[in-house]
Amino acid sequence: MTAEHSHSDCGVSSKPYRSTPVFDELSLPQALRREHSTKAGVWGVVQVLEGEVELHFADGRLEHLNPGRPGLLRPCEVHFVEPVGNIKMKVDFYDREPQIRRS
Repeated sequence: MTAEHSHSDCGVSSKPYRSTPVFDELSLPQALRREHSTKAGVWGVVQVLEGEVELHFADGRLEHLNPGRPGLLRPCEVHFVEPVGNIKMKVDFYDREPQIRRS
């Protein structure tokens, strides 16, 4: 078995080394709702399982994420998330850049 796995249900082509629990709009931690960043050498993928989440970047970019559109977080990239109504989401963490597919 190789380190490369296909995760067709979430649109990512490598295996995360860690994932957060699934959060909803009430359980989403305040730490994720304010500016923060991944560590050096760590990529993240925001996976929206239900609903829509806004992914805000410190450089002013805004991405609207949904179940067919995950959000890529690069190492040390300052960002925060904001739920739009009822949501379910998690964040997967990788030690190399994952290849994400968006529908």
